[in-house]
Amino acid sequence: MHAPALPSARHQRLLGAALLWLLAGGGLLLSTLVPAYTESLGWTPAFWLLGAPLVVLLALEPALPRQLLALCRPRRRTLHAAIWH
Repeated sequence: MHAPALPSARHQRLLGAALLWLLAGGGLLLSTLVPAYTESLGWTPAFWLLGAPLVVLLALEPALPRQLLALCRPRRRTLHAAIWH
């Protein structure tokens, strides 16, 4: 097994663009400047403002959901640490 390679500059730019797209789309939907659902387009605005950038993020960083879950889970203390600390 070899060490993980550092992300390239292009990868970092794509990741930054996808994050910016997601934040801007979320802001537009939360501010109600763009409705999440319209009669003529259906759920298309919500998809293009939230769903599409999430798909791009998952394509660029497939391990991202697992890393975020690991950050959210509380660390379990071992029995030894619980007794002595």
